Amino acid sequence: MPIRVYRPTSAGRRNASVNIHAEVTKTRPEKSLTEPLTKTGGRNNQGKITVKGRGGGHKRMYRKIDFRRSDRNDIPGTVIGIEYDPNRTCHIALVEYADGVKRYVLAPKGVKDGSTVLTSNDSIEPDVGNCLKIKYIPTGFDLHCIELTPGKGGQMCRSAGMSARLTNKEDDYATLVLPSGEIRRVSIECKAVVGSVGNADHALRRLGKAGKSRHLGRRPKTRGMAMSHNAHPMGGGEGRSKGGRAPVNRAGTLAKGGSTRDRKQFSEKLIIRRRKSKRYGQLR
Repeated sequence: MPIRVYRPTSAGRRNASVNIHAEVTKTRPEKSLTEPLTKTGGRNNQGKITVKGRGGGHKRMYRKIDFRRSDRNDIPGTVIGIEYDPNRTCHIALVEYADGVKRYVLAPKGVKDGSTVLTSNDSIEPDVGNCLKIKYIPTGFDLHCIELTPGKGGQMCRSAGMSARLTNKEDDYATLVLPSGEIRRVSIECKAVVGSVGNADHALRRLGKAGKSRHLGRRPKTRGMAMSHNAHPMGGGEGRSKGGRAPVNRAGTLAKGGSTRDRKQFSEKLIIRRRKSKRYGQLR
């Protein structure tokens, strides 16, 4: 059972559950693939807070993840361990290639110690964990760690339990249905990894107490309605008042699913259907 619910022995335990990380088989990271992680606490190079609600947290070492695999083409790799990564929601797999090189990759669902993964620019078997160009992957497959630009490395569907469904291939583009409900086209020359990201139970855990959030580097946030009128668009007034407007952030941008995308991007025409917001419906 990946999620464990404890007995309510204290107020913090009463509403908490933990992920026991049953898939993890290796506890210590590969030293050659780690580096110190410098934290900013939400501050810029002048020491001013530019992102609120960040700071503190447990000290971490960053695990270098190979999102490209460009120099590992046609070299079979064997998974020698599944590890917990404090910097992301999914687990990572340590892969040792036939030439002795070790790399970290995102651990797909179903991949275990001893599994073989392969990367290629040519047509290979679309087994779970294999990385290949979308033009060689049959429609109907689930994909993750998907490139947006050929050779840039995986950018989409990288968090725990995520995957995109390959529904169609036409001319130079493939059509993907993303977890958000967005339907977009991606070049068939882009690479993707077959399967979905593992550790899907991550979304089921409950922190249970404020201290858990502080361990993750999240500081308390003040509600906009509790601020003064000069500190937030939702602040001020006698008592609680939204001022007759939809919830917004400090800058006045819609805070509940509002669009922040720059509509002048080239990729704008590649989006067939936008993701849906639970509050505002179809985003425009």
